[in-house]
Amino acid sequence: MGLRKARIISLATAFPAAVPSAGSPIEFTDLGLIPQLLRAVRVEEYTTPTPIQRQAIPHLLQGRDLLGCAQTGTGKTAAFALPILQRLTNTPRAANGQRPIRVLVLAPTRELVAQIAQSFKAYGRFLPHATASIFGGVSQVPQVNALRKGTDIVVATPGRLLDLMEQGHVRLDHVEVLVLDEADRMLDMGFIVPIRHIVRSMPKQRQTLLFSATMPREIMALAQSLLTSPVNVAVTPVSSAATRIDQRVAYVDKGEKLNLLLDLLKRAAVSRTLIFTRTKHGADKLAQHLQRAAIRVEALHGNKTQGARERALDNFRAGRSPVLVATDIAARGIDVEGISHVVNFDVPVEAEAYVHRIGRTARAGAEGTAITLCSIEERLDMRSIEKLIGQRVPVLEGTVEPMEMRQPARSLQPTRPGFRPGRRSFGPRGRR
Repeated sequence: MGLRKARIISLATAFPAAVPSAGSPIEFTDLGLIPQLLRAVRVEEYTTPTPIQRQAIPHLLQGRDLLGCAQTGTGKTAAFALPILQRLTNTPRAANGQRPIRVLVLAPTRELVAQIAQSFKAYGRFLPHATASIFGGVSQVPQVNALRKGTDIVVATPGRLLDLMEQGHVRLDHVEVLVLDEADRMLDMGFIVPIRHIVRSMPKQRQTLLFSATMPREIMALAQSLLTSPVNVAVTPVSSAATRIDQRVAYVDKGEKLNLLLDLLKRAAVSRTLIFTRTKHGADKLAQHLQRAAIRVEALHGNKTQGARERALDNFRAGRSPVLVATDIAARGIDVEGISHVVNFDVPVEAEAYVHRIGRTARAGAEGTAITLCSIEERLDMRSIEKLIGQRVPVLEGTVEPMEMRQPARSLQPTRPGFRPGRRSFGPRGRR
């Protein structure tokens, strides 16, 4: 047991790092992508590669395994989708006139699966490769039909995929590339055992990519078991919060949270606000309260049907409902531009979830605001968050920090560079 622990801990230093040199390419044309992909990138109006794209794409084009530490909004989907599409194009393959599954991408939620599949279709619009989405909560019939027709790329949640495998609808013996996206969230959702069952059905000779926003011990162990001499790419410090987010905390009695939230929503220059609750029931209840206050709002959680979830996201994305109340699991895969504010109506129990939540704002170089409403029962959870991100979250103007939360600043010094206060806040003062 001691040897196993030592091996896991040493992974962070054992993996070779992928750090671009001073002369690294800064344009997509410098990354060695084929013309069809460069054309698709231009259609998507991408200008220069993001850091993870600059670091990952050259290695993936060479067929290397990769362990990536990257938060949402860093451009990691394009970082793995573009080289995968190029690999499929450069090495066409047919098995007895059929189209076997050559690429498998596993993701934790149906929203993220749909988002990744759409990205593959967008980047591969000038290529002949077919993509299928596999997830639960809907009829399996269209998914089975797509598999029978033949598809090069499957993007799936582990649960539904394993179910279809057990029914005999899925074969993975031709898979050349495996991608595990948001591995830490799949760990939290209990998908690691199903993932290991799925992997046993694949060829051992394959390219494997694992992406995670945080790197707990269990993820490092999974990486050790699946990856071969991987390149290590970390574009942001592990568990750090985006530097363009103005983070604030309001200490408030639990019964006063709703009144404070309503006041914030009325005072703020809000384009789109994403509000997080701990439970599905809490999301529905809060949405009902906001509706009674004449606020256009949608609720998003796992008990909603797929159609209802898609309508809620469409209304939020289009601005018909500028407020969305969601749980952590349901919010995975939300890729909506222009989210100006994230509100933690409930402080997350897991400190890492805070990083994921607030990362929904300040995407693609924009700035954003994150407000956490913290009751007396949640103060220890808030302290854990501050220790994780290595900084004190400033108190929202007009609220008071409890005496027991005050401590010398040196006890919460960040362990890595990159933390600084943002420049926007909810109230009329402090906005730029």
